[in-house]
Amino acid sequence: MSPSDQLRQNVEKAIAEIRPYLIADGGDISIIEITADEVIIQFEGACQNCNINQMTLKNGVEETIKRYAPEIRKVTEFQI
Repeated sequence: MSPSDQLRQNVEKAIAEIRPYLIADGGDISIIEITADEVIIQFEGACQNCNINQMTLKNGVEETIKRYAPEIRKVTEFQI
């Protein structure tokens, strides 16, 4: 498995841990892109318009992804 495949697998494990909480609130999350040190995500459903999604991004999503993939320096939300 290449390092980029391993990184993707680790990020996907982190998202799998977070996803049930988002689904419980009527939302979800998708990975848009993974670079060497950044993950770009997109909130879906109720999470798109939630007024606390930036707190969820930093305190939930980013923290969990960094635990699984410490080489990730930041997680940002995809802006349309």
